[in-house]
Amino acid sequence: MDKLRESALSPSILPLKLENVSFAVNGHTIIDRISFELDAGLRTIIIGPNGAGKSVLMRLCHGLLQPTSGTIRWNVETSLARPRQAMVLQRPVMLRRSALANIEYALALHGIKGAEGRERALEALEMVGLRDLASRPARVMSGGEQQRVALARAWALRPQVLFLDEPTASLDPTASAEVERIVQAIHDAGTKIVMTTHNLGQARRLGDEVLFILGGRLVERASVDRFFKQPATAEAAAFLKGELPWT
Repeated sequence: MDKLRESALSPSILPLKLENVSFAVNGHTIIDRISFELDAGLRTIIIGPNGAGKSVLMRLCHGLLQPTSGTIRWNVETSLARPRQAMVLQRPVMLRRSALANIEYALALHGIKGAEGRERALEALEMVGLRDLASRPARVMSGGEQQRVALARAWALRPQVLFLDEPTASLDPTASAEVERIVQAIHDAGTKIVMTTHNLGQARRLGDEVLFILGGRLVERASVDRFFKQPATAEAAAFLKGELPWT
């Protein structure tokens, strides 16, 4: 795991600053004037009801979408920052090739090829417990195994920041627990975790701070302990009780 700490080497791409960021499609506002700053260290969990804008916000942070208005800035230039961040989706895209080749392909896109690429890819599969399945076609793997390949593919890039969008939403409890173990290991090795989840128990296990999103707005930001024990807003309190009338 020591090699994962390469991601912590300077220059750091953090903090990530969002200033009055909005995103709209066909006149419909999905993200509404959100501002916050993400720094290294804390595991940030983004929660909120369906349709709150969590996944769109993640894609804006990662750069898959561009804001309609406002600014999103890394600590260094985007051209330098992009290889230092990665994102894993709820249903990751697997190429029609082996698990190992999926990771090697991602590395090759960043100029890491040949023996170095093979070594990194195998190391990543080892970390997620799938080295013995390196030659198996990724698309015939179970959902949990595919998600672990996706995490290995992201980890192999040595990201300083890893965005995770509902990484266990479609997995059974055993597969979810394995993904949580991997996410924890990546965090322990120095990578900033930013994750959306509907699983409040998972938010408490994996998070240090919560960003509560509602109607495209950032309603509350707090430590995990404070948010779940003493939410500061009526909206958050209602959400935690399953009584949110604002959705």
